[in-house]
Amino acid sequence: MSQSLVQADPGTDVPDDYRIPFAGRLQDLRNVADLLRTHRQEVLAVLFETCNYRTACGEIDASIAALEGACEEVERYRPPRIGEISVLMPSNIPLYSYVLYLLIPSLYSERVMFRPSGRIADQTEQLHKLLGTVHDLPIEQGPSGQRDFLNGPGARSEVLVFTGTFDNAEKIRAQLRKDQLLLYFGQGVNPFIVGPDALISKAVDGALRARMLNSGQDCFGPDVFFVHSSVSSQFVNLLCRRVNSLKHGSNGDHLADYGSMHYLDAFESALERLIRDRGLIAAGGHTDLVEGHLSPTVVVRPVDSLVQPPELFAPIFNVVPYTSDAWLHAVLTHQYFEERAMAATVFGGDDELIELLEQRHMVSVDETLIDIEDGNAPFGGTGVRANYAAIGGIRTTGPLLISKAVADHFAPGRGLR
Repeated sequence: MSQSLVQADPGTDVPDDYRIPFAGRLQDLRNVADLLRTHRQEVLAVLFETCNYRTACGEIDASIAALEGACEEVERYRPPRIGEISVLMPSNIPLYSYVLYLLIPSLYSERVMFRPSGRIADQTEQLHKLLGTVHDLPIEQGPSGQRDFLNGPGARSEVLVFTGTFDNAEKIRAQLRKDQLLLYFGQGVNPFIVGPDALISKAVDGALRARMLNSGQDCFGPDVFFVHSSVSSQFVNLLCRRVNSLKHGSNGDHLADYGSMHYLDAFESALERLIRDRGLIAAGGHTDLVEGHLSPTVVVRPVDSLVQPPELFAPIFNVVPYTSDAWLHAVLTHQYFEERAMAATVFGGDDELIELLEQRHMVSVDETLIDIEDGNAPFGGTGVRANYAAIGGIRTTGPLLISKAVADHFAPGRGLR
């Protein structure tokens, strides 16, 4: 199986007189954006079933921004018209995923089929019904079973979108026809690095914002915080004070900083991890099994600890002090990190570190990944477990955006015209 890091230029060989294949549907997207503004409380009520107040509000705002940028996105990357896209939806951000994976692709795909994740199927179906009151787009829910979906819509579609584990993505890829395109959105370590020149208060603010997104249950959450030993005590002390002051509340409580965990398996994995690391806990670590409440927890490992951090959907800050750039660079270029290279954050780092990370990651400097994420632009890194596009037995790793990937891999004459 070959793998390439080279991607085609967007719009290669596409005529200058490109027109959005289904431009008439732009009004449907505008109608959805208007609904999100005028029926905000109704949408929030659905989102509160799985995420906290701040996250839900941010998801609505990001969804509106992506809808408003959809026309410019498609005109920029110029995807050809295709017959059908099938999407196995992710287990979080149901509204934002609906916009990015279903609504915007309807501008260049005749039909879009989707299968909700079992974890949030009810919420996804509620949103589909609500948004469907103002759009008349050919977006349809397919069979509920994954195998039936893959054997039905998945087998006939030109493009299949999957968000989940790498192993499942590889199983799906093995079933594809040679002319089908698989777009895989996976997992990244998302290392958060605090260098010796960081403004500690700003770095702690960023750490809290990134790790506490959706009460710690988001794929943007950093799985490890590398903090230079010259500032690690100051960083940890302030982080612990801030963590201990966070307020727990219901998802609909606009005054709460975080809520209880929605995903039972993530809660169980977090508990197992904390039991193993209980001697390293510097703050938090308290749980309420009835409510599924895990207090934000700071775990501080010994200096220069070699770690292979698992992806945890939990409010856990996994801090590793480091003493030298050479040690940090060696860790970040280890196979484990390179395979999961998606995005990284740097506060107070030097140009050499940033350049190293940029070779394989999307990098935010002195701001969080939340600040640089753009629903109308490619996102991700070159880690094969983080994201890839696959067609004809070849995996292409790199930042992904569905419209760009369709343009890159379906030149005019290959797509339906």
